[in-house]
Amino acid sequence: MPELPEVEVVRRGVHQWAAGHTVLDVTVHDERSLRRHHQGPQDFRRQLAGRRLGEPQRRGKFLWIPLLSGDVPQPSTALVIHLGMSGQVLMEHDAAPAEKHLKITLDLDLDLGARVHTEATGQPRSTPNQLRFVDQRIFGGMHLAPLVPDVVNTGSSRLIPQSATHIAPDPMETAVTAEWLFTALRRRRTGLKRALLDQTVISGVGNIYADEALWRAQMHFARRTETITRAAAARLLTGLQEVMGAALEAGGTSFDALYVNVNGASGYFDRSLKAYGQAGRECPRCAAAVANGAAHTAAVIQRAKFMGRSSYWCPDCQPRPRHGRW
Repeated sequence: MPELPEVEVVRRGVHQWAAGHTVLDVTVHDERSLRRHHQGPQDFRRQLAGRRLGEPQRRGKFLWIPLLSGDVPQPSTALVIHLGMSGQVLMEHDAAPAEKHLKITLDLDLDLGARVHTEATGQPRSTPNQLRFVDQRIFGGMHLAPLVPDVVNTGSSRLIPQSATHIAPDPMETAVTAEWLFTALRRRRTGLKRALLDQTVISGVGNIYADEALWRAQMHFARRTETITRAAAARLLTGLQEVMGAALEAGGTSFDALYVNVNGASGYFDRSLKAYGQAGRECPRCAAAVANGAAHTAAVIQRAKFMGRSSYWCPDCQPRPRHGRW
């Protein structure tokens, strides 16, 4: 499932190619992708047509585009895009063939440069003028939602879609400090990784980046949240921010063709994974210690079943806590 870096890569692509453009028309190819828009496809088309797309925003795995209208400075509604397990947002030219699992198409006005090029040469420039939502498994979708004040970060003037107000801030937001994370984790009485995957505790973290951040922080996934210290919370936040930043530079993590950016290219952070999916391989940190003469052997990354998925960790760097502590 796409996590924060993959959604942020999409957000940046939408900002580059769609922000500031007006929606000319909307085609709903599969109404199932509008199931969260309870007013139906006709209302969806009516509310979007003629609206200008503002700067795309993101919190965790939620992506939304404020809808601008005329000279009104403050948008009141947003187009919310949830990628689910296999959703893709692609920027395409209208002449490009339709994707197999195309669900919704937004036709956008061409920019001035493209129009001038067409008038001068008689040939259209291949500037993308369609925002397409493609979803093979149909767990994602689009809907329109009113924008409301941010109730989870009351010090911010930012507006959030009403349908996303239950989502906690993510590790890349300035509101998330070591003290904030310490407090959020200590409110829970559960395992550490389970808390990280809870989007009401901290958002944007999924299975892959939870394992990678815990490896960086040298913390076991089963450690109890009520035992977290301020120093441990600071290490964990640093691990989360470092792994998210590195993944963003690599365009996210793509294990198959489902996870792509707006031009269809895959990310390559999977080549840099230290723990996730590395069962049976030497822990890179332990291997480095051996190379430096600080250790005699390198531990092997282990895998365990976790919440219907898997967790990966190093038994030396991330020892299992005894009696909930370590």
